[in-house]
Amino acid sequence: MQRHKSIKNKKSILIIVILLLSLSIVLYLLANRYLIEHVEKDNAFYEYIDSGTVTSEKQTTEDTNSQETMESDADKVEIYVNDDWNYNDDFISVNINKISEGPGSDTITYYVADVVLKNSESLKTAFAKNQFGANIIQDTSVIAEDNNAIFAINGDYYGFREDGIVIRNGVIFRDDPTRKGLAIYDDGSMKSYDETTANAEELIASGVIQAFTFGPVLVENGTANSDFGKTVIDTNFGNRSIQNANPRTGVGIISDNHFIFVVVDGRSRGYSKGMTLTEFAKVFEDLGCTDAYNLDGGGSSTMYFCGRVVNNPLGKEEERGVSDIIYIN
Repeated sequence: MQRHKSIKNKKSILIIVILLLSLSIVLYLLANRYLIEHVEKDNAFYEYIDSGTVTSEKQTTEDTNSQETMESDADKVEIYVNDDWNYNDDFISVNINKISEGPGSDTITYYVADVVLKNSESLKTAFAKNQFGANIIQDTSVIAEDNNAIFAINGDYYGFREDGIVIRNGVIFRDDPTRKGLAIYDDGSMKSYDETTANAEELIASGVIQAFTFGPVLVENGTANSDFGKTVIDTNFGNRSIQNANPRTGVGIISDNHFIFVVVDGRSRGYSKGMTLTEFAKVFEDLGCTDAYNLDGGGSSTMYFCGRVVNNPLGKEEERGVSDIIYIN
């Protein structure tokens, strides 16, 4: 009888050990996927210089173009008009409006930044901690301040996924075509495109300096999309459809070097419930955008301007760390 109990106890202990080991493996795998930083490319591959331009061993720049940039910077007149909502100098104009619509629990609050640039060199991107990889995050405002940004919004949170085409400041960081992407060109134009019919090298050759991978496309050829169906951007663990009312971040274009950035607050009763994708697309259409694209939203949605966070993320005035930003400087 005692021997039988001893065997039974040993089996129970073995089962417990196996369960604990299995749980530990699962927890490690989850942490490795969603929490532990994985640097794919660091400053040995690319370098952020004072102007925010990225250079790498794969990128060559003609001496004449470099000289023209230096002369352009030298000629810049640092006289500007700057208050809580507006900035203007010889190269950059940023005008921000806060808009609240609807009563009570149906209130929607969002921020529209109308940005006009002299040329595309003033629109740049930056990574959290100046590193490219998974789970590397900082608040939008921190990345913006580290890069002397005048204005910034959160980007596409490339670090949450392992696919798509990622080009930043003219450098290819990822080339795994998957979804509808967004391309910004060196002439200041912007277009959405099908990643699966392109590759990063072809985009660079055509003049693309920034490529984002999130979506969906909100406006094409001046017309807002309205049939988003059951749009899902990612298939990662815990991800959900995004077509319902949510905080949102997006970028649109009216003409070359004339951009519209919109950040919608949400999930805060009485302040802002957020927007559906259909409502969000209509905002860009009404503002006169020929093209517009949805970026990472939810708790990531943040607008930064001249040293402060303009919006109120999730109604809590607390930013959520992101992997990248789009900024103006």
